[in-house]
Formats: sequence, C-alpha cells, structure tokens
Amino acid sequence: MTEVSVHHLDQLDAEAYAALLRRSETDLSGFIDKVKPIIEAVRTEGDAALARFGREFDGATGLQADGLKATEAEFDAAFDAVDAEVIEAIRFGIDNIRTFHDEQKPEPMWLREIRPGAYAGDRFTPIQSVALYVPRGKGSFPSVTMMTSVPAVVAGVPNLAIFTPPSPEGGVDAATLVAARLAGVETVYKVGGAQAVAAAAYGSQTIKPALKIVGPGSPWVVAAKRLLSGVIDPGLPAGPSEAIIFADDSVDGGLAALDLLIEAEHGPDSSAYLVTHSQRVADEALAALPAHLARMTEYRAGFARTVLSGRHGGIIVTPSLQASYDFINAYAPEHLELLSTDPFAHLGQITEAAEILMGPYTPVTIGNFCLGPNAVLPTSRGARTFGPLSVSDFVKRSSIGYVTAGAYPELAHQAGVLARYEGFSSHENAVSDLRTPYLTKG
Repeated sequence: MTEVSVHHLDQLDAEAYAALLRRSETDLSGFIDKVKPIIEAVRTEGDAALARFGREFDGATGLQADGLKATEAEFDAAFDAVDAEVIEAIRFGIDNIRTFHDEQKPEPMWLREIRPGAYAGDRFTPIQSVALYVPRGKGSFPSVTMMTSVPAVVAGVPNLAIFTPPSPEGGVDAATLVAARLAGVETVYKVGGAQAVAAAAYGSQTIKPALKIVGPGSPWVVAAKRLLSGVIDPGLPAGPSEAIIFADDSVDGGLAALDLLIEAEHGPDSSAYLVTHSQRVADEALAALPAHLARMTEYRAGFARTVLSGRHGGIIVTPSLQASYDFINAYAPEHLELLSTDPFAHLGQITEAAEILMGPYTPVTIGNFCLGPNAVLPTSRGARTFGPLSVSDFVKRSSIGYVTAGAYPELAHQAGVLARYEGFSSHENAVSDLRTPYLTKG
C-alpha cells in the first residue's frame, strides 16, 4: 500500500487545519537571500552572468554569453525534431486557446453619454513589452508557451520574448520553439530561474527589458518576482502546481485517484488533495492509487508519492458536503475538479477557485493542454483576488472623458463645490469664472 496522508477534517484543530492551506512557496524566506546576489549579478554583469548561471544552475555546459537567444536556424530545426503528431496537437491546442481568448478581447474604446453632452469611457491599448516565462526544470512545457503566448498575441503586444531555461546542450526544448512560432512569438531566450526575472526587469547586452513578466515558476522565480516588483510588473502569482479533486458520492474513488495524480506528478513542491465527504470514495481512492502509480514513469511517480505522503497532499475526508465546500473556498485552489454526475449542483457553492473543471469528462489534463481557457493560474490562494491569465493581463485601460460646451456649466459647478469643500483652491479656480475668458476667446 502506498503511503498517503489522510486527514479527517473534523478531527483537526485550528492549527492543523491551517497547515493544510499552506503551499510550498508560502514561506519564501529561504529563497529571498539566495536570490538577491543573482539579481545583482545580472543587473551589473548582464549576459556574462546569465551564461554563467545557465552553466551553473541548468548544467548547460556549452552556453556562452553570445548564445543566449535562439536563432532562426534553431527554430527551423525544431520542426524537424518534433514528431508530426506532437506538432498537430500543438496546432490543435493553439487554435482552441486562440478561439477562447479572441472572445476576451475588449473593444478598443467605448464612450457613454453620462449627462447630455458629457461623455466618459475606456480605451484599451496593449502593454508595449511583456516577458513570457516558460519553466523547464522537471519537464518541458510547450503548453505553457501556448498559454502565455496566444493571449499576448491576441492582445497585440508588440514586443514579446519567451524566457526558458537552457538544456544541458545549451539549446531550447524543440516543442517549445515550435509552439512559440505557431503562436506568433519569434524571440526566445535561453535563460531561466531567478536570473530570467532579473534579465526581464533590467535587460542585458542581448535582452531588452520588459514592463511585465507572466508565467509560472519555481519558488526561486516567485522570490525574484517579489523582490523585483518595484522594477517590473510580476503579473499574477503563479508558483508550483496545485489541485483539489472534489468528489461526491456519485463517482468511483478510483477515478478521483487517477485525477489526483495529475498535478502531483509535476514535482515535489506541488500540492494535491482529494476532498470528499464520502468514506467509500476515500477508501476506493486509497485502494486504486498503487495501480495508478505503477502505470506512471518512476520519475513522475516519485514526485507524486512525495506530494501525497507529505505536508501538501493526500486525502481529506470531510464530515459533510458543506465542510468540503468550506475547505475548498478556504484553500482557493489553482485547479479544481468537481467530480460528480451532477457537477452543476456544486458549482454555486464554490467562490474561490482559479479554474473549475466539471464532471468526469473534464480532467485537468484537458484544461492544461487544449480546451481553451488559460492554464496559467494563480497559486498559493491567489485565486481569492486573481483570475487566470487572460487577454486583460496584456492590455492596459485608459479612462476617456469629453465634455462639450453645453454640458460644462453643470459639471463645473458640482466639481467646484467639492473642490472648495476639500480645500483645493486651484481645483476650484480651474472651474470658476476664471476659466470663462479662455473658453470664449477665438
């Protein structure tokens, strides 16, 4: 029997309950001090530091300062290196992701007549430069390339660059290059980790600085984003993977166990819980896990065992459906599956989840790769205030106001009253009779 942490919610005190809500990156104190010198080295040394860290941290022994950017020849070679079936799956995913995100694109501008002759509205314009972070440490992620690149291209960001850790040979994962080109991004840097965030923030001899960086990453990346938040917009908080598989008593626990392993296999710093009020489902899941683990690669099964037996994973048995809902909302997961023959019966009870995948035919796998909604999601309870990556993350909003001569007197009077009350004399003067001669000239 595989060792799995099992928690009975009604038997936990407040401290133990709170411990279940923590993620691996909740406490970054062990990373902050280590990341500071990396950031400073990139700021002062540029490409030389980036190449050195690539050799040191990523084992890219041949990486040199003049080879940080993927060449056109490397892009071309990637299409020969990747199986046609994989390329077709990437095309399929990009098509669905683009269709979904096209629906999110706002109108360039709207104006509404607030009062007769007075208009107000919004104008949306793309952010001028964004860095897209694609992790690699425990695998290759062309899917993350798709999820970050497509909404950025749909939004019309003119300057996009992908940052991804180099391979031991000093190259870039071929499928990542394929996904980048098919999505519409041709600039890819062989830079990962905290040094990538620093490079995006400060630039280097090769790399142009960006205004914003988006994409998931390790605690090293999260720590660097936090330290550099005054230099570059760090985007939504996207750290190590996490998921809750909610199962009611209408499904087989073996299915819940199968899906519990999806995010648990990402790495030892992932978080994955099965939450159920059904002891039968919990028992069936426990019984099914060994067989499911045996069908995984040992590399991934090792990560899953670590997660499910540790402090950030396992099975949570709740005393009631309401207790399950309450825990899910307190946890605010990145990924949430509602495993039920009637998932809509539960949907209205969930207010805090970044992604909600409903029913037995919608596992996290499909959401991660090809359904269309973005799979770059807020982690570590970020779903309480953030949503999934979207077109809106790549545009900025400007308020527009236009007051005609006929509408001006009423608005000027009301604004002047408030300006006088708040004690701003210049505000008041600007809408007083002092303005009238200027308006009537010419």
